[in-house]
Formats: sequence, C-alpha cells, structure tokens
Amino acid sequence: MTEPGASPEDPWVKVEYAYSDNSLDPDDEDSDYHQESYKESYKDRRRRAHTQSEQKRRDAIKRGYDDLQTIVPTCQQQDFSIGSQKLSKAIVLQKTIDYIQFLHKEKKKQEEEVSTLRKDVTALKIMKVNYEQIVKAHQDNPHEGEDQVSDEVKFNVFQGVMDSLFESFNASISVASFQELSACVFSWIEEHCKPQTLREIVIGVLHQLKNQLY
Repeated sequence: MTEPGASPEDPWVKVEYAYSDNSLDPDDEDSDYHQESYKESYKDRRRRAHTQSEQKRRDAIKRGYDDLQTIVPTCQQQDFSIGSQKLSKAIVLQKTIDYIQFLHKEKKKQEEEVSTLRKDVTALKIMKVNYEQIVKAHQDNPHEGEDQVSDEVKFNVFQGVMDSLFESFNASISVASFQELSACVFSWIEEHCKPQTLREIVIGVLHQLKNQLY
C-alpha cells in the first residue's frame, strides 16, 4: 500500500511495486531452473541412449569380423605382404569371398565325382545282370557243353565278339580328356553292352564260325 498523497512516479513507489510483483510468485525462478534442468537431463538421456545403441552396433560388426577370421582358413594364414599387422576389414571380406568361391568350385567338383560314381554303379549292375543270365543259361542247358570244341574255336568266338565291340567302342569314345573318356566309356557300356545287344553279337559270331566249320 502507498502512503496517502504519494505519487505513482515516486521512486519509492516503483521499488515497492517491484517487490510487490515478485512476492506474487516467489517460486518462479526455482520453477524455471527445475524445468531447464529437466530439459537438459532429457537431452542427456537421449544422447546416452544413442551412444549406447551405436556402440552395440559397432560391437556386433566387430564380432562378425572376428567370427569371419575364425571361420575362414585363409584369414588365419600369415600374409607376409602385411607382416604381423592386423587384417583390415577389406582384406577379411576379400578373403571370405575368395573362400566362398573356392567352396563353390569344390562342391561342383564333388557333384561331378558323384555323377561318375553313379555311372560306375550302373555299369556294374549291367555286368552283374549279364553274368547272372549267362549262369542261368548254362544251368538251363547242362548238357550243352558235352560236344566240346577246340581252344582255337573258343578264341575265334572271343575274337569275333571283341572285334564287333571294338568297332562300336572306337566310334563312340572320345579321348579329348580323361574325364570325357571316362564319361564316354560308361555311356558306351550302357548303350552297347546290354544283354540283348551282346546276345545278338554272340549269335552272329557263332553263326559265322558255324558256316566256316561246316
């Protein structure tokens, strides 16, 4: 309250009014300080969370490169061009790519070997069937060997069969490479050594020898 008769322009009145305004809310200054502290604390938490997230990402990448160096054999071999220095990420990635390409080539090579082995098994099965049929034919005609022939006739039969087989063999086999030779041999066996084909060859040879002998 101003004294009676005091002018609003009086300096003392201004001071009184100033104190009077401040006394309306004495906690305003503290409230602004706490609000500012809260804002800074929130920013700090955001910054700290971002830093931790970034650190986790870097740690994950580092563990990934460490795992690659452990798994890829060439990363464990000493590289004399860089001495005892730690392998860079670029070198680790390149060695990993080279190793994966090497594994793809090995896989293709093994698949080709498996294919060749399967053809071997097929050829052996065909030979097994042929021998079983020969044994069965002999058992069905036990007296067929009573009229024995000379060793010369036996050799002529063998020679005639082999000559006929060699003609087809020579026409079918390629010797461009050992791998191609192997593939052609098994293909030739499957095609020209079937029981029916061999039977026809033998019958033809025997018929020719019979005409020569008689």
